[in-house]
Amino acid sequence: MGTKKNMSVSFVLIAIVLLWLKTYTVYKFNFDIDIENKMQEFILFINPLSFLMFVMGLGIFMAGRKQKIFVVATSFITSFILYANVVYYKEFSDFITIPLLTQTSNMGDLKSSVGELVGWTDIIYFADALLILALAFVKTPKITFKKYKSVYAAAFYFSAFGLAFFNLGLSESERPELLTRTFDREILVKNIGTYNHHIYDAYLQTKTTAQRAMADGNQLTEIENYTRAQYKEPSKEMFGAAKGKNLIVISMESTQNFVIGQKVNGQEITPFLNEFIKDSYYFDNFYHQTAQGKTSDSEFLLENSLYPLGRGAVFFTHSGNEYMSLAERLKENSYYTAKLHANNKSFWNRDVMYNNFGYDRFYSLPDYEVNEENSVGWGMKDMDFFDQSVEHLKAMPKPFFAKFITLTNHFPFELDEEDKFIDEFDSNSGTLNRYFPTVRYTDEALKLFIEDLKAEGLYEDSIIVIYGDHYGISENHNKAMEQYLGKEITPFVSTQLQRVPMIIHIPGHEGKTISTVTGQIDLRPTLLNLAGIDTKQDIQFGADMFSEEQDNFVALRDGSFITEDVVYTKGVCYDKATGEPTDGASCEPYIEHAKNELSYSDQIIYGDLLRFYEKDEE
Repeated sequence: MGTKKNMSVSFVLIAIVLLWLKTYTVYKFNFDIDIENKMQEFILFINPLSFLMFVMGLGIFMAGRKQKIFVVATSFITSFILYANVVYYKEFSDFITIPLLTQTSNMGDLKSSVGELVGWTDIIYFADALLILALAFVKTPKITFKKYKSVYAAAFYFSAFGLAFFNLGLSESERPELLTRTFDREILVKNIGTYNHHIYDAYLQTKTTAQRAMADGNQLTEIENYTRAQYKEPSKEMFGAAKGKNLIVISMESTQNFVIGQKVNGQEITPFLNEFIKDSYYFDNFYHQTAQGKTSDSEFLLENSLYPLGRGAVFFTHSGNEYMSLAERLKENSYYTAKLHANNKSFWNRDVMYNNFGYDRFYSLPDYEVNEENSVGWGMKDMDFFDQSVEHLKAMPKPFFAKFITLTNHFPFELDEEDKFIDEFDSNSGTLNRYFPTVRYTDEALKLFIEDLKAEGLYEDSIIVIYGDHYGISENHNKAMEQYLGKEITPFVSTQLQRVPMIIHIPGHEGKTISTVTGQIDLRPTLLNLAGIDTKQDIQFGADMFSEEQDNFVALRDGSFITEDVVYTKGVCYDKATGEPTDGASCEPYIEHAKNELSYSDQIIYGDLLRFYEKDEE
């Protein structure tokens, strides 16, 4: 009587299954991926598998020790890629791209942020890799480390190819034009998976690198015709209102509009700004339009009235391009131009980019007396930053354009006890709880700065612009935000939360709230109009915010947009008055408009098209 042969399982297959199940678990618990039906759930479940079969499957061509080393190493590398996305997603609700990895000069300043996001318990994300490592040393006939026969290897990879095309086919049926509408990385990950997303990202990187070499002036002509057709006549009343006056622009780190005029624990969050708004122009429907470049993206929008890129930060990826910067145009009209930011000059590649933009001076870390007493979190406290900056302003030739970037209200929102003017909020999110005191601190710093400007005689001779650079509270804190706001955070509400403060103070002008839908893309034409500088020939996508011709339209970098009547986000059209989904026909006319704006702007940046620009002679 024959003995039954022992069944054994391939070491490679064990590793693939463990990684597959772990990846799906991470999808469900760490990424906020919107699933609308069972088919989308099925696609999400299978999408990691084809990649893992292709990569980990290489181990089937090896045997013994070589197979063990390859499978263990690949398990750890793949686990690290997934974990890196988890950490990044915790704060930014987004996935890593190749251009982000080029921002190595930022790493030294990220310690406090990363420390907040990483913990010892995160070893669980490597549990499967550690198990694979342990199994590599286990001697048991139940696990085999053999090389596959040719016929089995061929069948294995035929199955991997079949699964990949099956996955893509199902995804295309759920989301047509999936790979041509790549501005939403969540949709890509939901359909093709985290790992395949990185492969596709590498393809896009190669493609965009080649775009500059292939570009020519004809592309710019088409875009120039588009921007000229979209041109809005600026406000005649406001044209030149700032002529001859200093222009002080303050970018408030991570400050969203939901704090303006509001309280936490019965205490005002922004008491100074609430009063300052009464004597200023306040745009209460003003949106940030940044992407992965965050603060640097907001600077890019201000300078160029071009959209930032959907992947990475322009400050790193295209710092050598030709631009028509705000600073350059102001310099042409006798302004002294300066940036003031008490941080390392290389952070966000600012030293290179500011030089390209044509700034006369960048006041960075060496221009300030920074010590442990006047620093917290990411660096110098805002109060000390503004206090020391007044001396720099006094020394500047007049009129000047001075752009300030604050720092204290930066994730993870750390603050010394003596600097807390209000108490923290009480929710399950430490990030949101700490956010309110740091916003309040920056508000107090602005109050003292304005007082100093008055004392030094600079206030009455300066236009003062204060705006938020990007969101501070990501969608990962929606539960806590629901507690604070007292309502559900739907995609509609989340889009509305992308509003940031926008205040323009002009001496002698009465305060006024303007509810036109505007965004950071509109800053450059607005400020140049106030300075009395014509921008009709400039290639820009924004318009003067005071213009009577403003079309109440703002496109966000992810393809969402906002108009006077509707909000479009995540493929759904919402009625702005009710916040409820409405007939898609209401949004249809604007979808192509938003797509064109983003596409044309990308073409300018990737192709460095402004090098072909020739200004018409008057």
